[in-house]
Amino acid sequence: MTRRDRRLENRRRARQSSFSRDPSFSHPDCRAPSSRLSRHNVRPALSCRCCESMVQAPMPSLPIERGLPSAGLLAHVLIAKYCDHLPLYRQSAIYAREGVELERSRLTDWVGKAAALMAPLAEAIGRHVLAGSVLHADDTPVPVLDPGRGTTKTGRLWVYLRDERPHAGQGPPAVLYRYTPDRKGEHPQRELAGFRGHLHADGYGGFDALYEAKGGKPAAVAEVACMAHVRRKFFDEHTETGSPLAADALKRIGRLFDIERPLTGQPAEDRRRIRQAEARPVLDELATFLDAALVRIPGKGDLAKAIRYARSRWTALTRYVDDGRLENSNNAAERAIRPLAIGRRNWMFAGSDAGGERAATIYTIVESAKLNGLDPQAYLRHVLDRIVDHPINRIADLLPWNVTIPDHG
Repeated sequence: MTRRDRRLENRRRARQSSFSRDPSFSHPDCRAPSSRLSRHNVRPALSCRCCESMVQAPMPSLPIERGLPSAGLLAHVLIAKYCDHLPLYRQSAIYAREGVELERSRLTDWVGKAAALMAPLAEAIGRHVLAGSVLHADDTPVPVLDPGRGTTKTGRLWVYLRDERPHAGQGPPAVLYRYTPDRKGEHPQRELAGFRGHLHADGYGGFDALYEAKGGKPAAVAEVACMAHVRRKFFDEHTETGSPLAADALKRIGRLFDIERPLTGQPAEDRRRIRQAEARPVLDELATFLDAALVRIPGKGDLAKAIRYARSRWTALTRYVDDGRLENSNNAAERAIRPLAIGRRNWMFAGSDAGGERAATIYTIVESAKLNGLDPQAYLRHVLDRIVDHPINRIADLLPWNVTIPDHG
């Protein structure tokens, strides 16, 4: 070995054994947030003694071209923001305490580029969601900065959930989030234009056009109303007034939920059969009770409004009894909304409509990973480490239910 070769070999070994404080990776054994390692990509340049030509291994692909962050660091930033609800300015302060200068503007740029990189994966998840025959839908307000006005406007984040686990279905669970700058009905109507099946939703009028028959053909979407919304109205009335009629209604509705609990995870046909035998008589008694109560109370009171709300949606409220794939509430969608509501208390508002769209992309990927039992940070690291070189026509290989994540521990 020549002196030059020995020098190159010593330099290679020194680089492999030298680690410095850097936010790229967490030590697999320590797990302490302040313990981080940097990864050095060593690419020795070698020359041929005969022809003097140089050869060198290519640089590994990075999630952000010519960028500093590794897949592990990007995954950590995204999970901290969208799963642990830490705004970027707080993350910047945490890194600063550890001696790492990462300005909020730089983190924002990383989040935007990571969301754009993974957008095809989020769209693939969305296609899977909308291909289902039973969906849960809901929305929640999001304050968004409104440039020029010095205040915020109200955008919306919509959730579309497909989850067949309650009736032992075979399709993997997934959730799609969409951001819109307002709550016009055209947004869910456009999103669900190709959907065919049953839609669990609240009484929002923007969905009504989906339930209408068109061109002499039956409606493509059947409404499934939420018994939990009905119960909430009677609960509020009982809390405020102590109404015995509201208490009686709550007790009857509670029996319906008692019937449902043991049915979770049972085959659809078994659920239908048990509901026909047990829930149908309770529903019939509840309808008779509500009709009798309505003529005994003031027609303009809140209790009367609660009764009319239930009876005007009775067909949609009771549709679940005849189809074991359906639920008697839209609680699944409300659970999917909860991470957004918790995050909103911390980051307070989105910086722009584009920020709302980025949030929808990341939430789609993170929450779908969680539904499939994956560690969301490990999943994001796995995706970000591969997606740059991954063929776009094989994006389905990276879906949460198709991946095998190696153990980095």
